[in-house]
Amino acid sequence: MVAAPTVDPSATGRPKSDTAGREGVILLALAALHFIGLVDFMIVMPLGPQLLADLGIDARQFSRVVSAYTLSAGIAGFLAAPWLDRVPRKTAYIVSSLGLLAGTAACGLASTSPRLLAARCVTGGFGGVHGALALAIVADAFPPARRGRATGMLMSAFAVASVAGVPLGIVLGSRFGWQAPFFTLAALGLPLVALAAWVLPPVDTPAEGIRRNPFAHLLETVAAPAHRRAFALIALLMVGAFSVIPFIGTAFVANVGVTERQLPAVFIAGGLLALVSTPLVGRLVDRYGAGSVFRGIVPVSAAMMVVLTNLPAVGIAVAAPMAAVLMAANASRMVTAMALIMSSIEPRRRGSFMSVNSAVQHVASGLGTTLGGMIVAGGAGEPLRNFGTVGMLAAGATIASLWLAARIRPLDEPPQRWR
Repeated sequence: MVAAPTVDPSATGRPKSDTAGREGVILLALAALHFIGLVDFMIVMPLGPQLLADLGIDARQFSRVVSAYTLSAGIAGFLAAPWLDRVPRKTAYIVSSLGLLAGTAACGLASTSPRLLAARCVTGGFGGVHGALALAIVADAFPPARRGRATGMLMSAFAVASVAGVPLGIVLGSRFGWQAPFFTLAALGLPLVALAAWVLPPVDTPAEGIRRNPFAHLLETVAAPAHRRAFALIALLMVGAFSVIPFIGTAFVANVGVTERQLPAVFIAGGLLALVSTPLVGRLVDRYGAGSVFRGIVPVSAAMMVVLTNLPAVGIAVAAPMAAVLMAANASRMVTAMALIMSSIEPRRRGSFMSVNSAVQHVASGLGTTLGGMIVAGGAGEPLRNFGTVGMLAAGATIASLWLAARIRPLDEPPQRWR
């Protein structure tokens, strides 16, 4: 088993005051760096008009810049997986953090489209592995009794990025040029890396049970039945979510009576509600178990997908709360799914598993967006058609995830009745 000397493994799950304080600082470092990576990933899309004008590129070239991050993250996840259980987790995390910041700074320095494309590839490659390692460290450093809350706090960085990071980045970009957000993120990230290097527990991955051939280890990681079930669960959740989410803005403007100037309020509302819900759901996971909480959230998420994709012209007053509930439900179900999955993975395999899992997430997100794009039509000055069909398919995939979740058994818990 992996040693985590900074954690009090008491059966009560109530940490001593000094341990609780150190765990809080660990979470702060991980969540803050996760925030940097998320804003870097999200900020490119709203900066699109400036990039098109300044770099002289068209919409198709811009789409390549956007997709370069996701594609690189997926490839890097598979390439890094054979090695992440062979080096200390902390060392790998610090290296990936520095690589992420270097790529972010390179984005700000890019003066042409090819250079920006290359910088996004570097950022995505390190960023995908970086997020996977953060979740692996949470699983290593926090016992099951507190792992749900820790996962919820880490994943609440997405809500903070939506509410504060992206809007502030847009303001910086409009006032000082599109390069300013990237330079700011890189500058803010350096002291956070130093903090992480200081507070993260020195958890070493054990050598026993790990094949000498790294690619054989990767094959074992992908082929293990428990891992395949976890990958399938995450893929289904991501396909369901990303077949709907990328088209919400277009549908709200084309069908629901929301203006383009009102759209930021929709996503800020969703981020605020997710900011409240994810830590709360993490606490519920610690108290009632990830499986039980997941079963409660999934029907809400599926129902909101159907409702949101069939909204008539109701305006911002109704559309914003509906979108907020869906975003919060989607974020909450990911907290519960990851808490459930991490408890089912052997510590010696967590690094490689989380790296492949990150790759699966990015690939499935792209597949979901592609699937939704093949079904919807219109939206450019006319109503968006067939969005309701996408919502039904997404809801079906979400409900089907209940069956897969029931097949995942935590290593440190007895089988539950709902299996």
